[in-house]
Amino acid sequence: MTALTLSTSAAPGLRADAIVIGVAKGAKGPVVAPGAEAVDTAYDGRLAAVLETLGASGAEGELTKLPAPDGFKAPLVIAVGLGAEPGRDAAYEAEALRRAAGVAARALAGAKKAAFALPVEDAAAVGAIGEGVLLGAYSFDTYKDNGAGSGTGKNTKAKNGRTPLAEGVLLGGKPRDAAHKAALARATAVCEELNRARDLVNTPPNDLTPAAFAAIAQGAAKEHGLKIQVLDDKALAKDGYGGILGVGGGSAATPRLVKLSYTHADADKHLAFVGKGITYDSGGISLKPAGHNETMKCDMSGAAAVFAAVVTAARLGLPVNVTGWLALAENMPSGSAVRPGDVLRMYSGKTVEVLNTDAEGRLVLADALWAASAEQPDAIVDVATLTGAMMLALGSRTFGIMANDDAFRSAVHEAAEEVGEPAWPMPLPEHLRKGMDSPTADIANMGERMGGGLVAGLFLREFVGEGITWAHLDIAGPAFNEGGAFGYTPKGGTGSAVRTLVRLAELTAEGDLG
Repeated sequence: MTALTLSTSAAPGLRADAIVIGVAKGAKGPVVAPGAEAVDTAYDGRLAAVLETLGASGAEGELTKLPAPDGFKAPLVIAVGLGAEPGRDAAYEAEALRRAAGVAARALAGAKKAAFALPVEDAAAVGAIGEGVLLGAYSFDTYKDNGAGSGTGKNTKAKNGRTPLAEGVLLGGKPRDAAHKAALARATAVCEELNRARDLVNTPPNDLTPAAFAAIAQGAAKEHGLKIQVLDDKALAKDGYGGILGVGGGSAATPRLVKLSYTHADADKHLAFVGKGITYDSGGISLKPAGHNETMKCDMSGAAAVFAAVVTAARLGLPVNVTGWLALAENMPSGSAVRPGDVLRMYSGKTVEVLNTDAEGRLVLADALWAASAEQPDAIVDVATLTGAMMLALGSRTFGIMANDDAFRSAVHEAAEEVGEPAWPMPLPEHLRKGMDSPTADIANMGERMGGGLVAGLFLREFVGEGITWAHLDIAGPAFNEGGAFGYTPKGGTGSAVRTLVRLAELTAEGDLG
């Protein structure tokens, strides 16, 4: 991954492939942002006018390249848009810095070194710029001609010969400032694990089976001193995990339930994160039509996010106990697959009539939620690419948040917005529960079609232990980007919800989350 360093050096004397500066959208045209003073001086104070002549406006995501002035050791200046100029005495928002740095990092693929002269108001700005560089520079080239991977998702030389940016130097960041160093170290830990989650989502399902995912988790547990328990199909059958076994029964790749535990000696709070890990979703007997299954390798994005968040908590040494539950299965049609009309007895003992085998994520999550509840954590958060209905409601960049506690739902929403992950609180209307009544079983896995994302949340609530605070994140929209890259978000797996989960762990450790 891209290496990050802090430097107080002046931009003109720094040897690099490019100097990145910020430009904002002012009332009368583009405005050069703080951090670029030395560059502006070298243009005789006319840098904004030069950029405007080249068509720059300062709009978010805009990128303009121009030759560096005489005397600079870097040959290129890259001006990246920050969006609207903040008001008097106001700082640029962290997300604006994050996105701008990401745009520049993507454009610098193939470069060995770039200096980022963006506005650094405080340590938070250092962290935001660092995150933008690390996330924006990401690429997944394991399976391309010049790749050297084996399904583990290492960023290697791309087919076109353009490697990710090798080094980013954050100008204005102080190498001897403890807060700046800590912000950069946090950004590195979070982004390395988030990018690993992206790698997992992008890995083809023939290489990322439930067993393979579990093995990767075992390797990470050994590396970071985590406890891990892996239940295979025999152990799942012995303990009565009917939901996970039912979904995975149609595949030759048998299911797994992985429990990944991070504990801290000073912790007095315990969070449980539960992730949907359908390594490939064909829909099962309720087969998806052509055009709807080509990207279904991403249906394990929730488990990838949970895995990354637990490892990040360990790397940061947070004084909070965090347990991750990865419910891993492949949903395939075969003679042994669960059928519409079948009744499954779940790990909780509750029976579920399966009306649609493509509503499988809630079945594996139900078992994992009940297992997580048995440990009586202070709160449970599940993450899943659960419903197309949530995409219809919120689009492709925003995830929905449901909860059994309004205050907790608000806290999760605030955490998501703080770290730059668009999210929206959603209700759990009680009248929709009746649609899942079954004449045969305790509950059906389908209800009313309208409000399907909320119905799924109501189903999951049935499997949360009594008295336990719980939230459900439906990341079906933002988990996999089928369009073009934007900001620091690549095409393909995005690592959605990782930063939200990490922030929830931090807030809990700080005593600021109930």
